[in-house]
Amino acid sequence: MKSNDTNESPPIESASNRDNPCFGTAPDIATLNVITGQGASFQLPYAQFLYSELGANPALEEDAQAPPQRLVVRFAMAEVMVLGSGLKSIEGVIQKHTLKFVQSADGRHAAALKTHVASVSIAFAKEAP
Repeated sequence: MKSNDTNESPPIESASNRDNPCFGTAPDIATLNVITGQGASFQLPYAQFLYSELGANPALEEDAQAPPQRLVVRFAMAEVMVLGSGLKSIEGVIQKHTLKFVQSADGRHAAALKTHVASVSIAFAKEAP
């Protein structure tokens, strides 16, 4: 008979991000679960992580209502584009390889969240012929 009582430590998360529907963290993560706006779910291995880049969203030049930040997360086989606000905290957990998942949350959550993800998209690298 298996016991439900374990000696494992709970995932380390700050109180402000614990209930955030946009992202979750956990120790010892091997893959990042990317959930796109279309509801598709992709597992990207941290072993193929190359780099991330956080900056202003270039779409702001044409649309003042666009999300203010853009986070690009590059893996060997795919590029993940995250648009939102307060994305520095997501960049930090990527650096530690503890980001478990990332997904968008509708705009009504934006004001209540320190970190808000407005959209997530993924583009896969094309194989050379």
